[in-house]
Amino acid sequence: MKTKNIVILSFMFLLFPSCKHTEQMGMREAFADKFLIGAAINERQIYSKDEKLHTLIKKEFSSLVAENCMKMESLQPEEGRFNFTTADKLVELAESNGQTLIGHCLVWHSQAPKWFFHDKNGKEVSRDVLIERLKNHIQGVVGHFKGRVKGWDVVNEAIMEDGNLRHSYYYKIIGPEFIRMAFEFAHEADPQAELYYNDYNMHFAGKREGVIRLIRELKSKGIRIDGIGMQSHVAFNTPLDEYEKSITAFANEGVKVMITELDLSVLPWPHGNFGAAVETDFEYEERMNPYKNGLTPEAIEKQTRFYTDLFKIYLRHADHISRVTFWGVSDGDSWKNNWPMHGRTDYPLAFDRNYNAKPFVKNIIRLSRNK
Repeated sequence: MKTKNIVILSFMFLLFPSCKHTEQMGMREAFADKFLIGAAINERQIYSKDEKLHTLIKKEFSSLVAENCMKMESLQPEEGRFNFTTADKLVELAESNGQTLIGHCLVWHSQAPKWFFHDKNGKEVSRDVLIERLKNHIQGVVGHFKGRVKGWDVVNEAIMEDGNLRHSYYYKIIGPEFIRMAFEFAHEADPQAELYYNDYNMHFAGKREGVIRLIRELKSKGIRIDGIGMQSHVAFNTPLDEYEKSITAFANEGVKVMITELDLSVLPWPHGNFGAAVETDFEYEERMNPYKNGLTPEAIEKQTRFYTDLFKIYLRHADHISRVTFWGVSDGDSWKNNWPMHGRTDYPLAFDRNYNAKPFVKNIIRLSRNK
């Protein structure tokens, strides 16, 4: 009888992982059969010798993306002079950890070097010149990392909330064709790399429809587009029903859906504004910085509930979501501390300033094991 009970208990252990193991499990292991779980890594972290940090990055994340070191101003600060030093270190870090690397980003109206849109006299360059510069940059970057980067955010933030194209320098000088050209140039440089469009405020119905039009237009011209990145710089007032509609709508277009820049600010927005446009800048107000000395229990509970609800959505759509990436590792490194108002203290990520997991991390790990 005793032997029989041992056999039964052993069988039950195989069917249901122990609570202790689940408590010790990292996100990388927990979501391994669902989707990649990633983090944006900054330059300090790439070069850091902090063993605790690197142990955390390896245990918790199956995918990495560059926060800044693969953007145009970093890779080609002067025309024809590429600097891949830091980006190469990131590639080495991801490869040493067995992590999938995503390239971010090839074409963006922001964080482009000053020379890119102007000639030596400060005048806007011609259409032909800008197309040539665009091609040289994309193919120089994608070609350099060929075979080592799974996919690229080819074009970033080109669509406005009403669904119309942003009137960036790319649009004004080249026209709307710059998006098609960018995807073509990237595909030519590495035919095996996946190609993505990435944008914020994807819960807006107008932007959702604009992205769908883009997908259909590119496909109608025989241009590959493999996925849509839903930047998820969410807030407590983000309408999750509309957010989920966008996941479903993009998946219905036959592309992968990726949650690309996930963070949840706990701070109030000045004057009721919202978004993720990096140029947004407000003057500091003390009342807009309520958690200088740490989060209240109420704020922790509110953030835990919201993140748990988000991951319930992701797990419902796990068949179509290929990656969920936090925009940073720990609260202390988040851009949200200084945006859209410099000098604030925010707590938007999965790990606190001492690299301890937030309460919601255990919640979402348990959720993943019950699906």
